[in-house]
Amino acid sequence: MKFLALLPFFVVSLAAQPDLFKMAPGAAGFAEALTAAVPKGSLEKGEAWVGRGPDFLFAVKSEAAPLLLIDDAAPVKMTRAGGLWVHKTTLKPGTVHRFLYQVNGKPFGGKTDVPAFTPDHYEQPGVPAGKLSAKMVHTSKVYDGMLSDYWVYTPAAYDAARPAAVMVWQDGAAYTAREGSTRLQIVIDNLTHQKKIPAAVHIFIQPGLVGEKRMRSIEYDTVNDTYGLFLMREILPAVAAAGYNLRTDAYSRAIAGNSSGGICAFNAAWFMPHEFGRVLSRIGSFTSIQWKPGELDGGNVYPFKIRKEPKRNIRVWLQDGSEDLENTHGSWPYQNLQMANSLKMREYDFKLSFGTGTHNAAHGNAEAPAALTWLWRDYDAAKSAQTFEMDPAEKTKPFYRVKTLNRE
Repeated sequence: MKFLALLPFFVVSLAAQPDLFKMAPGAAGFAEALTAAVPKGSLEKGEAWVGRGPDFLFAVKSEAAPLLLIDDAAPVKMTRAGGLWVHKTTLKPGTVHRFLYQVNGKPFGGKTDVPAFTPDHYEQPGVPAGKLSAKMVHTSKVYDGMLSDYWVYTPAAYDAARPAAVMVWQDGAAYTAREGSTRLQIVIDNLTHQKKIPAAVHIFIQPGLVGEKRMRSIEYDTVNDTYGLFLMREILPAVAAAGYNLRTDAYSRAIAGNSSGGICAFNAAWFMPHEFGRVLSRIGSFTSIQWKPGELDGGNVYPFKIRKEPKRNIRVWLQDGSEDLENTHGSWPYQNLQMANSLKMREYDFKLSFGTGTHNAAHGNAEAPAALTWLWRDYDAAKSAQTFEMDPAEKTKPFYRVKTLNRE
């Protein structure tokens, strides 16, 4: 089953549209500049917004005066600007927000999963840009005949004379646009420059194809060691053969993904904790997508495997939202909560970031600096191993619980 986990967002940089955040709504040319800055039709649909970091501008076309509701805050009145109604505000960065209008007392328009980026998502003075390789194509033997596109990104601090840490990113094409919806290359450069993460080799790999057959769910959702073997036997050696100097210890290897890519990342570390020590799973599909009862486990069993199987030496960041998917494969929010409780019960070094988002990459993109900093915290290139231990503060916290929603 195909899920659209990586959706584009309209985020305007001040460099591209500086006047919008400086001009008064009634100033000459403001309405025209705003109309040009947002997607066509979004003003009429009540879906238009512009954001840079914590600064946001919301706008709508409406005959009647609208009220704007952002997250759980009280409704606010908007300012008339020509034929538009507008509101400027600041929002918490590093997460996602949602908004909705009320027109004549009825809900209108709105959007969920609106990311508010941090300073680390933008180019910073004195921070050199890294380098993205040309696209490479691999033909697999583990997945017989499968063709996979991949790219390699290295920050400026990467030194080919020294073995470097490695991070593998699933659905990798989403990260190849430097100023795209993820802004990951910029985040990597800033965090590496600040020495919050090591100067790692980042591998952006796409799901493969066998002829016209898309292999994404087979690669990602299947609960076994096949994808990990594919990485270890084929992709990492191919990257090394291309001239990149890679470390070989699990302590120095991380793996990340969204949706089915999230469970994929966990699969690789769960079955090969001696190869991958750090996991970033965002809106992870810990559900029954590839479950074949009596033949093959599905991701739905992971909360129980964690509780009953031997503990792995891995560090795990989970992210999900309360409005994530609910379908015949399972419940994404509940499964991620169960994952967190199971990891907590076994005293894993884990963190759950749980918001209000849908099945969407926006929250994970917005919090990428925090997640990567946490995942690589206390990394020491002089070491090749570490026993990951739960934060003592986590031990005193209760298990996650769902608030009961009674309905008539």
